[in-house]
This record gives sequence, structure tokens and C-alpha cells, in this order.
Amino acid sequence: MIYRVFYSTGVLAAIALISACSGDQATEQKRLEAREYYRTTNTVIPAENEIISFPPLPDTDSSRLESNPDRNAYFGDLHVHTTLSFDASAFGTTATPADAYRYAQGEAILHPGGFEVQLAQPLDFYAVTDHAIMLGLVNEAADTSTEFSQYELSESYHNINDSVDGGLFDMAKRNLIFNHFFSDVVANLLDGTFDNATVNKVSKSAWIETVEAANAAYQPGQFTTFAAYEYTSSSGDKQNLHRNVIFRGSDSLPAVPFSRLNSINPEGLWDWMDNLRDQGIESLAIPHNSNGSNGAMFAFTDWSGNNIDQEYADQRMRNEPLVEITQVKGTSDTHPLLSKNDEWANFGISPLRVASTLPSEPKGSYVRNAWQRGLAMAEANNANPYQFGVIGSSDTHTAAAALEEDNYFGKIGSLDATPEKRGSVPASFLYGTLIKLAAPEMIDEVDGETYLNFQNYKYWGASGIAGVWAENNTREAIYDALRRKETFATSGTRMKVRFFAGYDLANVQLDSHELIGTAYKNGATMGSTLQASNDRAPTFLTWAVADPNTANLQRVQIIKGWLENGEHQEQVFDVACSDGLSVDPQTHRCPDNGAQVNLDDCSRTANVGASELKTLWQDPDFTAGQEAFYYVRVLENPVCRWSTWDAIRAGEKPRSDLPATIQERAWSSPIWYSASGENNYFVN
Repeated sequence: MIYRVFYSTGVLAAIALISACSGDQATEQKRLEAREYYRTTNTVIPAENEIISFPPLPDTDSSRLESNPDRNAYFGDLHVHTTLSFDASAFGTTATPADAYRYAQGEAILHPGGFEVQLAQPLDFYAVTDHAIMLGLVNEAADTSTEFSQYELSESYHNINDSVDGGLFDMAKRNLIFNHFFSDVVANLLDGTFDNATVNKVSKSAWIETVEAANAAYQPGQFTTFAAYEYTSSSGDKQNLHRNVIFRGSDSLPAVPFSRLNSINPEGLWDWMDNLRDQGIESLAIPHNSNGSNGAMFAFTDWSGNNIDQEYADQRMRNEPLVEITQVKGTSDTHPLLSKNDEWANFGISPLRVASTLPSEPKGSYVRNAWQRGLAMAEANNANPYQFGVIGSSDTHTAAAALEEDNYFGKIGSLDATPEKRGSVPASFLYGTLIKLAAPEMIDEVDGETYLNFQNYKYWGASGIAGVWAENNTREAIYDALRRKETFATSGTRMKVRFFAGYDLANVQLDSHELIGTAYKNGATMGSTLQASNDRAPTFLTWAVADPNTANLQRVQIIKGWLENGEHQEQVFDVACSDGLSVDPQTHRCPDNGAQVNLDDCSRTANVGASELKTLWQDPDFTAGQEAFYYVRVLENPVCRWSTWDAIRAGEKPRSDLPATIQERAWSSPIWYSASGENNYFVN
């Protein structure tokens, strides 16, 4: 995800020498022309076709490792930026891909804010996904020994990260030169100052560093890494269309990853991936931040405005079997305007388009709505491009995923490294006065206090994590789990979620040691399709296990989506309650289990909630001839939100306009019920 921090001209003039940094009128005109060119032109530079080989990895024969046929839950992050991403580097990140992998395995690394960060518990897998667009260019501009640093556009970046003071002047300077860099690169390409080969040479070197770091950190059976990157595109007016591309292996890979400069159209990315697949190079793409797409991510039409057909649906599902449902910049499960009868819909809502102050239209931007649209499209023309599973990931831009509410340190380097900058504690007199005078739109006045409102960091969250069910912790097993969509997402905790459906599960013993083996044998698992069987109603098996290091479980829900007379319908069913409570058969809700949070110190009610919840369930409204999808959502007991932790530690009262607490949660990939047996991209 690329960031631009929106400072008004007034505040920049007040705290930085904007005239000195921005250039003369001719330079500004070139930037405007370049900006319009890359916004409207499909291809700025042609894609590279070169394939390069990497040395075989030693001791990575996964066939020698123990394999669990019932599969294990593994937790990871497939969306991580380091100093090789031009925005991360511009905002002070110096951590390399190698540093990122050390962090994921539990080591401490240095944050751009000058302090060390460390996970409470290591992750099982991790993928550095730096932006392919201008990969490595800011670092190259900053290093005065390089050829690229000698171009005029690089001068403002010289030695930029030798020191990061994090003050207002430093923030303004970094934002100002960053906002020009992309336009300056394109302008230099257009006027011939340098050519495509100059950019590709730098990006190729950075890509090799990325892959080599992943290979060096890979420990089959213990810790898995992937060669990966982010494709960063958008349509219209900042309508986010970003994807992360994950490669299954690393023996042979493209020399330069496909970027927005090669095509602004995601369909061009899929063509490129299909071409690589024909050469034996397997990959998948995972869209993210659909919540900021203004309806573009899950549209009814393709890039050209044509109605989506079977060919489009097949290609999209072949290349994009998953979506990132939650991350730091918001959760894309559903929206209160789309799910008015879902009391838990208002979670992690970030209402704006990415890197913008413009609102984002909810329709076509949220995952549940996309699954509903897919059913409607399949009913109309047998083409469902939205039969995807889900994961979570962080989108950190510091190499370090901030996944814990009580240990949240921001995500974009020096710009949100402190509670004051994040807007969770009142601004200092200096910051508050300067910005209130120069840019009042960047100030929130709440409870008689002045808070900074940079980039709406207040909406962000300590999220998320990708969960997979795989035979062992290897590239092959984890990638194959991603491909078959046996995946789930969490908002940052390590909850485990199982989900099966079948016609011979009604009488299984929940305490049987053979439960999971029976479910795999006789049912469909998350991410797959259950075919109709003589009008029989399926039985659903759900099993959730709490993260022992966080709050207990409160309830397990199954969410159903279907069409009725062409209209989208949905229903949230509580199916398992904690503390011996029972679901009300009329409301389909568990009673309140009484879990509370003390907002003086964030302590929680003791001995409330469950360490695991397991149940069998049948849909009371099942209709045999009706296409539908079902997915699981698991809710923990409430805990303090990161902003509340920030305030309490600073001796301040939490802001009244932000949620004081949240309920961490997990989402499974759906199981689709197919009444017709058609248009199913994975059948278990």
C-alpha cells in the first residue's frame, strides 16, 4: 500500500521551505503532465520477459518432513514492506527483507521511531511484499555512491535516513519530497533523462535481494518464506486495486516483477501470471484494501466496462483465489450500511479511499457483498469471479507487523510512530497550535482536547494475520493451502478455526479423536463447494480454539448469504455460546456472557468465556434449490483497543469518539452450497 500524507500548502509553508523543495514552474508543469500520463496511460514502460534462476535451496526436501493428514494451523503475514519500498524508505524505514524475517521469527529490530519492536510470539510464515513499482529506487537515490543518485530528482533523498528525528519539520520534508518522487521518475522517463533500463536495473537488483533474503530465512518444518511483491494499481480517482503476488517456489522467477508501470489494468497482471504459469512458474495474487476501492474491486464489469463473462471469471479465480479481508488500514468483511441487521458489522471500518480524504462507496468494496454479487452473477450468466477465500495480513511499512492491541507501534515509519502522531493522545502545544492555525482540517477537537488527524490514522487497527490449514510448515504445503482456500483470517490473535459441511456429519462425536479425519472424508472444508444431494440439508461442523495469550472466546457465528427474487439476503446465526449459555432459537443470538473491560487499566473480567467452542449445526431455513455461501466468524471477549492503551499509558482519558474496546475476531473462508453443481472453482 502506498501512502501520501496530506498536508495542506499552508502547514507545509509554515513548517518547511516548500518553495525550495518543490521546484520552479517548469518543473511543476512536468510533474503535472507526468501525473496525468501515468494516471491515464495503461503502460508507461513495457514488461520485462527475462527469467532468472536462483541456486537450489539446501536441505529443503519437504517430503522428508513429518506430515499431518488432519493438517495443522499455521499463522503468518503475507503483506510486509521494508526499506526497498519507496514509500517505506521515504518515511524512515531502514529495515531490510532479512531484518523482516528475523522479526517474524521473534527477534527485535529497530523501528524508524528509534525504539526496538518485537513480537510476543513468532509467526510460522512471512512474505516480504515490497512495491514492484520503483522497487529499490529511493534507497538508490539516497546512496550517493550510486549512479542513480546523480540524477537531479535524487538530490532531496541523499542520505535521508542517516538520521530520522521524527519532528514536524522532518515529517513535512519527507512528505513533500515523497509526493514528488513518482511524478519525477515518470517525467524523467518521458523526457529521456533516463530510460526503462535504468529503472529496471535498480528494481532487478532489489528483487534479487528480496528473493535471496526469503531463501536464506526459509527453514522447512519450522519457518516458511515466499518470494513475493506488491502490484500497486488504482482506477479512477484513487480507487484502490492493489494486490500481493506470492510465488510458490523460487528456482526460476521473473527478473523484474510486473508493476503498475507495466500495466495499470489488473487483467494485464493476470495475463503475465498466466504466461509465467505456462513456463512452470506458479503464483497467485491476493487483493487487499477493497474497503478503499470505492466499489472498483468487486465490480459487475471488467476494466473496459464490459459485463463480466465466464472467461474473465475463470482467469480471475485462477489467479486470485484469495482476498485479504483485514489489515491495519481497515477490515473489509462488511459495512453497517450493507449489513444493517449485523450488530458486529461496525468493526475496523476505514471509510476513505486509500491515500485520500475521499469517501469510499461500500457497495463493491466489501467481501460479504462480493460473495453476494458473485451468486447474482452466476445466476445471471454462470460466471462467478468472486468465489474466493480469505486471509488477513498487516501491510506494515516498517518490516515489523504490529499485531497486538497492547503493543501497537504504527505502520508507516516515523509518521505514526508515537501516540501523539496517531491521534490517540492530545497534541502538544507546539504541534496543536501550528497545525490548528495552518491546516485546521488536520485537527480533531474532542472532549475539549486537540488531537492530530494525519491520514486518519485513528481508523487503523492492530491487524491482521493469515491462517492456513496445512500438512506441514513448508512452502509447498502452505502455498497449496492458499491455493485451495483452506484459509482463515484473524484481526491479530492466534485463534484457530475449523469449518466443514457434509451430509454424514450429523451423528459424529465431537470428542472423538477421529473427528477431523471423518470431517475431511465425509465433508467439504472451508474454501470449497458442497454439491447438493437429493434435497438433503447439510450439517456444519465448527471448531474454534482461543489464543491462550489473549481473551477467551465469546461466541461462534455462521453467516449465510443467498439470493431471493434477485435480492441479496444474509443472516447471522450464533451457533455456539461460551459459559454454558444457549442460542435463542428465535433471535439466533447468544445471551451476553458478562465479559467487561476496566477502562482505568484495561483489565478484563476473569473466568468468563471459553478456551474452545465446538458444535454441529443445521441451517433452520435451508432451501435445497437455493445457491448459498456460509462462513464462520468467531468473536473474543472485549479487550482495550490500541488507542485506549496509548491513552492510559500516557495518563490521558481515551477519546470518546473512538471505540474504547474491540472484540478481536476470526473469519473462515466460505463453504459454497451448490444446488446446480455448476461454476464451482474448487470442489472438495
